[in-house]
Amino acid sequence: MINWQNASFETSCGAPSQLFASDLPEIAFSGKSNVGKSSLINKLLNRKALAKTGAEPGKTRTVNFFNIDSQLRFVDLPGYGYAKVSKEIKDKWMRLMDAFWSSERDTRLVIQLIDLRNGPSADDIMMLDFLNHYGYEYVVAATKADKLSKSQRAENAEKLRALKQLEGKTVIEFSTREDAGKTALLELITERVK
Repeated sequence: MINWQNASFETSCGAPSQLFASDLPEIAFSGKSNVGKSSLINKLLNRKALAKTGAEPGKTRTVNFFNIDSQLRFVDLPGYGYAKVSKEIKDKWMRLMDAFWSSERDTRLVIQLIDLRNGPSADDIMMLDFLNHYGYEYVVAATKADKLSKSQRAENAEKLRALKQLEGKTVIEFSTREDAGKTALLELITERVK
């Protein structure tokens, strides 16, 4: 049994040389800037501010590692697709992400976050194509579900599930204000790290 309460921030890596060997199963959280990765991690772990939420999008520029009960790690990846950063910073992110994905990591599951209000961006589609091409196990957490009416939520979720990239994949509607999706995600994570 994983004690989800026993979670701690481990380290941040801002350069490829800082990435360490993967010695525990890892769950990676991927998504564009401002999609709610830190909020989702905090919700899963019943913590208010373990994962720091940025005041403005594009602030997370490091790969952040969280140790969960010495049994697994959550990996909060930098958000992509935020236009108001310099080319130099984007290039630095790219090198860091290339190093992360190409290193020999024990990535058991990627939780790909997509904003349910707006649907997938071009960058989200590119990320889904990447995950499919390299055969990563992943699920989609459709975030900010509580910000939609019931009918709009159902309609947007149906459109998301109909994407050809998501054929046969699990899409979980998630809200940090409700408990929507939390139990389903924790069950999937537990299953993957057994």
